[in-house]
Amino acid sequence: MKFKLRTRLVIAFLIITIVPLTLIFGVVSGLRNYQMKAFRKAYNLTDRIDLLSSNSLQIFNRLIREEQKDIRKMLQTEPDQFNDSEYLKQLNQKLSTKYAYIIVRKGDQLLFDGNSHITEGLYKQLPHYEELDNSMEGAIYLDGETQHLVKQMDFLYSDNAEGSLFIISNVDGLLPEIKIMVVEMLFAVIMIIIFTDAILMMWVYRSVVSPLGRLQVAAKKIRDGNLDFSLEVENDDEVGQLCRDFEEMRIRLKESAEEKVQYDKENKELISNISHDLKTPITAIKGYVEGIMDGVASSPEKLDRYIRTIYHKANDMDKLIDELTFYSKIDTNKIPYTFTKISVSNYFRDCIDEVGLEMEARNIELGYFNYVDEDVVVIADAEQMRRVINNIISNSVKYMDKKNGIINIRIKDVGDFIQVEIEDNGRGIQAKDIANIFDRFYRTDSSRNSSQGGSGIGLSIVKKIIEDHGGRIWATSKEGIGTEIHFVLRKYQEVMQE
Repeated sequence: MKFKLRTRLVIAFLIITIVPLTLIFGVVSGLRNYQMKAFRKAYNLTDRIDLLSSNSLQIFNRLIREEQKDIRKMLQTEPDQFNDSEYLKQLNQKLSTKYAYIIVRKGDQLLFDGNSHITEGLYKQLPHYEELDNSMEGAIYLDGETQHLVKQMDFLYSDNAEGSLFIISNVDGLLPEIKIMVVEMLFAVIMIIIFTDAILMMWVYRSVVSPLGRLQVAAKKIRDGNLDFSLEVENDDEVGQLCRDFEEMRIRLKESAEEKVQYDKENKELISNISHDLKTPITAIKGYVEGIMDGVASSPEKLDRYIRTIYHKANDMDKLIDELTFYSKIDTNKIPYTFTKISVSNYFRDCIDEVGLEMEARNIELGYFNYVDEDVVVIADAEQMRRVINNIISNSVKYMDKKNGIINIRIKDVGDFIQVEIEDNGRGIQAKDIANIFDRFYRTDSSRNSSQGGSGIGLSIVKKIIEDHGGRIWATSKEGIGTEIHFVLRKYQEVMQE
């Protein structure tokens, strides 16, 4: 199951808090119950004892309860036994296994001291005969340099001398069993924390650190200019989304790099084409000028033909430079459009009149057929649409291979659109090339060998302008018969308000 990073953090918080606490509680409870059972068994205790209880006096009190009963019986039946130092030593040895010792006093005389390290101050604090409650539960707590639990049992020797037996437990420290249990619990707590932290670290490493490591490796590859790799995205969390965004960035960088390579290639091709296209008319102009200078144009008719040729070549150069200027605007999306209402009939009639003289000079027959009503209007930039018509016609003229060239222009009404068709009887375009003629810098193989040259951007400019007008352009052609360029523009229709 895959989780978001936020969910992982919540789970991590639960793992690092609730899980250890639950495990610690279970382990501590288990160890406590086990140790209590072992403790009761070791000391023959019948009562339930809580070793972790803050009332340590109760524990020491219950430890010596059985011995206290036996001593009371002995005091009642054989009190003189407590004059016997050997018996007292045995009794003291037995109590020492339960962390206690005895002091026996006869009158004001200290008869037996079960702990040679007893201080004089402690002895002075011991209560007098019958000063303390002699019941089983009666005891006093002496708090001096060390804490002691004192059980007092008063009795009379056979000679009626007053005697007192004190069972003293040093409660200053913890029982060894309790210390062992605390150490075991502490060790268990540490192991539980280490175990849960290890699981948490492994989970975090796999879900966060590992993908960040792959992301770092990917960043170094990009830094070194290597974009030919793929960053795998395994999770759908925030880190996975970061990796996915990084992969998209890499793809875009790669596409940008490839586009730059293609752009540089196109620029080099453009420079090569322009160099060729400029060199051709310049060479022709130089040749005709040299002919005039050398007197080759001996008659006025020949001189006029030379001058007209020079003019046409210069005009071709001007058009080429104009194309380059416009191309730079296309490349930066800064084409200056001025949209206005244009009467279709009047506008295209004027365009035909402009190019008619040039077509006549080139011995090309120009036909114009308008099937649109006089009131049909479109929203367009007059200057840029004129560029469209001129570029298409110039392209037809450039690749005209017939002696008697024909260019027909038809304006049709097709519902909400007007359709312009420009047809020529040139060499035509192969079927494999027809889909690419509007691509920037594209020229067919036959056109590359044409003496007319061409930058390869004329029709791409046409496509850009038509699409910016919201229209569409396409071409049909038959090789050896001719080519027909079609484009459509939406009619302008005023919205009637009710």
